[in-house]
Amino acid sequence: MATIQTTYLGELRTEATHVLSGNKVITDAPLDNKGKGEAFSPSDLLTSALGSCMLTIMGIAAQEHNINMDGTTCSITKIMASDPRRVGEIQITFNLPQGDYSEKDKLILKRSAENCPVAKSVHPDLIQNLVFNFGGNE
Repeated sequence: MATIQTTYLGELRTEATHVLSGNKVITDAPLDNKGKGEAFSPSDLLTSALGSCMLTIMGIAAQEHNINMDGTTCSITKIMASDPRRVGEIQITFNLPQGDYSEKDKLILKRSAENCPVAKSVHPDLIQNLVFNFGGNE
């Protein structure tokens, strides 16, 4: 059974449905590639998936090691490359809340992010530039 069912709606727009939950995501081509830019572009979803995957795997590690990272955010910047047109670099800044993070805690969270399934699934030429701000302590 399919995990996601996607329909082309016309005018460079798609609707993806998560089969199990019924949740939907609309994509739109970006302004710089003949689109309207009215929704996430497919490459935006790629970068968002990377950030969300990293946060999720960090969260699993945090639970296992009793590290509180609730409220952690990440800011993602996508840098496009050309010839061929592709995502060339993804810059992600993680902002963890104030806390008493040991060097071991920091290493656990950083390694968890770097080894998430999406990070390991994208092409090795894709630059993943990660910055971790531990409650303003770095």
